[in-house]
Amino acid sequence: MINIKDLHKSYNMGSNSLHVLKGINFSVSEGELVAIMGSSGSGKSTLLNIIGMLDNYDKGSYELDSILIKDLDETKAANYRNKFLGFVFQSFNLINYKSAVDNVILPLYYQGIKRKEREKTALDYLDNVGLKNWASHLPSELSGGQKQRVAIARAMVSKPKVLLADEPTGALDSNTSTEVMSLIQKINNSGKTILVVTHEEDIAKMCKRIVKLKDGIIVEDKKINQKVL
Repeated sequence: MINIKDLHKSYNMGSNSLHVLKGINFSVSEGELVAIMGSSGSGKSTLLNIIGMLDNYDKGSYELDSILIKDLDETKAANYRNKFLGFVFQSFNLINYKSAVDNVILPLYYQGIKRKEREKTALDYLDNVGLKNWASHLPSELSGGQKQRVAIARAMVSKPKVLLADEPTGALDSNTSTEVMSLIQKINNSGKTILVVTHEEDIAKMCKRIVKLKDGIIVEDKKINQKVL
């Protein structure tokens, strides 16, 4: 599903260059649930941005579903993101003036799906995350956990091949974090490939594999006995 070989990424900092990723070799098979860990500056966010086609890389190769992802212009990158990827963020990234169902509908709108079909599909996905009765509510009327579940429904509604979750529990208390990770496990058990960036060990242990980065290289990559919720 994901195949990365000898990946390098640097950023120009005036007269200096910051070498962030230093030869990453990383592969993910279909249906895996992988935690990516590392302290600030380890390169985990850069790696996720490259996988999410939000940033380019300098050297090496990145294949997603057997397609080489390299030097994409913004239009092509956006098309590939819509086709392959779903995103969940720490800050939820919901549109405040739109209801829960309208937030979930958005990816379907951009895919050109007819109004009745996209409304029905969005309601089905809200139902899947236990929020159908909250469909008409604005984000300001939802708890943090409910907002994240709406965000997960929005990420899943376009049926992505890979779900990328960047600190999905970072803004939540421990009980709500467990609820959100339980939902992520449920989605993964249905066959979805999921990458979770986290700095929390207990969240990582709810995945099936932990990859640790330090100073731009992978220092640990192991399968674990997942904590099932």
